Amino acid sequence: MFDSYTMTTTEEYMTQEDSWDRDLLLDPAWEKQQRKTFTAWCNSHLRKAGTQIENIEEDFRNGLKLMLLLEVISGERLPKPDKGKMRFHKIANVNKALDFISSKGVKLVSIGAEEIVDGNVKMTLGMIWTIILRFAIQDISVEETSAKEGLLLWCQRKTAPYRNVNVQNFHISWKDGLALCALIHRHRPDLIDYSKLRKDDPIGNLNTAFEVAEKYLDIPKMLDADDIVNTPKPDEKAIMTYVSCFYHAFAGAEQAETAANRICKVLAVNQENEKLMEEYEKLASELLEWIRRTIPWLENRVAEQTMHAMQQKLEDFRDYRRVHKPPKVQEKCQLEINFNTLQTKLRLSNRPAFMPSEGKMVSDIANAWKGLEQVEKGYEEWLLTEIRRLERLDHLAEKFKQKSTLHESWTTGKEELLSQKDYESASLMEIRALMRKHEAFESDLAAHQDRVEQIAAIAQELNELDYYDAATINARCQGICDQWDNLGTLTQKRRESLERVEKLWETIDQLYLEFAKRAAPFNNWMDGAMEDLQDMFIVHSIEEIQSLITAHDQFKATLPEADKERMAIMGIHNEILKIAQTYGIKVVGENPYTVLSPQDISNKWEAVKQLVPMRDQTLQEEVARQQSNERLRRQFGAQANIIGPWIQTKMEEISHVSIDIAGSLEEQMSNLKTYEQNIINYKSNIDKLEGDHQLSQEGLIFDNKHTNYTMEHVRVGWEQLLTTIARTINEVENQILTRDAKGISQEQLNEFRASFNHFDRKRNGMMDPDDFRACLISMGYDLVSAFIPGEVEFARIMTLVDPNNTGVVTFQAFIDFMTRETAETDTAEQVMASFKILASDKMYITVEELRRELPPEQAEYCISRMTKYIGGDAPPGALDYISFSSALYGESDL
Repeated sequence: MFDSYTMTTTEEYMTQEDSWDRDLLLDPAWEKQQRKTFTAWCNSHLRKAGTQIENIEEDFRNGLKLMLLLEVISGERLPKPDKGKMRFHKIANVNKALDFISSKGVKLVSIGAEEIVDGNVKMTLGMIWTIILRFAIQDISVEETSAKEGLLLWCQRKTAPYRNVNVQNFHISWKDGLALCALIHRHRPDLIDYSKLRKDDPIGNLNTAFEVAEKYLDIPKMLDADDIVNTPKPDEKAIMTYVSCFYHAFAGAEQAETAANRICKVLAVNQENEKLMEEYEKLASELLEWIRRTIPWLENRVAEQTMHAMQQKLEDFRDYRRVHKPPKVQEKCQLEINFNTLQTKLRLSNRPAFMPSEGKMVSDIANAWKGLEQVEKGYEEWLLTEIRRLERLDHLAEKFKQKSTLHESWTTGKEELLSQKDYESASLMEIRALMRKHEAFESDLAAHQDRVEQIAAIAQELNELDYYDAATINARCQGICDQWDNLGTLTQKRRESLERVEKLWETIDQLYLEFAKRAAPFNNWMDGAMEDLQDMFIVHSIEEIQSLITAHDQFKATLPEADKERMAIMGIHNEILKIAQTYGIKVVGENPYTVLSPQDISNKWEAVKQLVPMRDQTLQEEVARQQSNERLRRQFGAQANIIGPWIQTKMEEISHVSIDIAGSLEEQMSNLKTYEQNIINYKSNIDKLEGDHQLSQEGLIFDNKHTNYTMEHVRVGWEQLLTTIARTINEVENQILTRDAKGISQEQLNEFRASFNHFDRKRNGMMDPDDFRACLISMGYDLVSAFIPGEVEFARIMTLVDPNNTGVVTFQAFIDFMTRETAETDTAEQVMASFKILASDKMYITVEELRRELPPEQAEYCISRMTKYIGGDAPPGALDYISFSSALYGESDL
């Protein structure tokens, strides 16, 4: 320890030695203060050898007590002293002492053995000051300052919080005694009540400090209060000597304070990490709860009964995608970032990795999120399918009602008509007429068979599509079918009745019959035409509406031929009138063979002609609507074909930035932040595309041949882009954090990145184990040692960089491994050693010691977590700091 003496102290002493004569001549009081102080200082050490001095210049003249003093303060043995009492014996002994001082690196200037033997006061005091400087002051070191500056800085630090104390030197700053009292109170507040001290009572303050120091601190009284107060500038050497005794007395407390600071630092890191863990647990629980509540809603595939209700469900789903889900995407991303940051901090502070509660791992959240997206993926498709189904159901129900109304209108009165027995009292002509009329009815009945079958087919399809009002449809359909069967039965019975009076049919008027036979099919044709012209339709493309227009044009092409048939039928009627007029036949009543009159045919024909232009207008309006839908398809396709490749390009650019080693991490971070801002600014294009997508769905547009990108593709790509940029920024932030915490230079990081990129053969940001082994070897890492085979060592390294056994090594894991190989952190053993200092070398520590040495918050933290010490030599309530220190670093459980 003494061999490290530097020339600074020697030069300082030489300067002081040169000014020694001046000092003593200028102020004799200094000599008095030095005599008293140096004598007391020497006696404080000589007492350990069972002796003391009375007169400093006389008692050291023979060199014996001087040699004894040096042995006590150095702990070393000096050469054996000469026992004689002659002058040369004394000089020899003093020289042995001076040689010992010189051997410790002290250059003595102008101090010789003869002056000491002759009792030269100035030289004797100078020699003692040299000893004090060398053995009491030189080794004081505070923040890279030593000796006088170190002692002064120590005094300033300890007295800084006290009122009326401002230590700037070792003379007048100590005259009022408050600085000495502050030093004592700082380390032993139980010895002095500082609040009762007064600046205007320096004598009282000084005596209080002297008495307390001598009684409780074993520091002898080296100064006189009156001398200090009455001297304009007290002697600096005397003050320094006395103050140095306080430094050495409180050195143990300083060591304890350092140990306490280390413990506070470690505990602060632990408390911050625990807070981050609690925040992660809270965020993870909330996100998992939201997913748990959302999945049943998306899994509910119970269809509504009306189109309006299903469209409301679709709108609710859109709100979920636009409003409710995006914040949760951000929360999930932030949760992963917080988890990675926490793991990095734990790793940098040499703490065990954070293991979240069961079911709250990042992988658990990712799996839950994956389950949510799987359910969500099919939900929108189901909604659209149900809307199409309800649209089809509404169309079929309306068609069923229309055809049923037409049929019921036709069958009205038919059962009563067929049940009549008018033939029983009819004449032959009337019977014949009834027979022809019945044949016409049978023809009409057969013509309506297709309509009944259509009604039954529509009802069956409505049942198969689970129409909500299927009971009403079935009841009406059943009524129609039952009525139709009854009509068939009644028709057959009436024919059989009419055939029994066969002779009545021979005089049937052929013209009436021909009219009836031709009018009925034509009438049915017109009924069918009117039905087709008023038929509802649903199309989803221009091709489909064009097909309807073509069919309508074909129908219009048949109108001239139909008009010829109408004219032919009307010609039969005219022929009847002509014959009647020619032969004077009086035509009374209606055609006996049909209920159709020429006026009926004419009226229906006019109705058909009026429906044709109305149908034209309806078809043209639908053409306009489909053209509008086509514009929406093209508009959406144009935007999607730009946005989709843009997202892919940005993903590739971010990947290139993350592996670029051309600049610093801060430059990479700046580039990534710029990309992030550009991506955020691009959000308006996504929103516009969402608007076009909504317009398309509102227009019931379900396909688009102008693009391969669906809105779902764009949404997923956009979410992946946001997640990728956030994760990449977090990786660079962790690299910066690792670099700063481990003291790694930018050049080292660039070297690590270059090596990683070289062996990342697939360019996917990961290395296979073989590539990782080659990378380590290329960087000079020795996988083979005298004690550990290469395969065993590499397997150990793989457990560090790939703890989950995924078969790949990421860049972050590679950086963590390389930095861990070159940096050191606090260890459990260091914390145990610090606690041992606070516990005065005991294997346990008490609650009182923790509260005395640590700040309140950290003390209570330790008390609440330390287990009781198990040992026979411990007092009640003793705590086990060893197991607590191990638990901080994951080596045991708290």
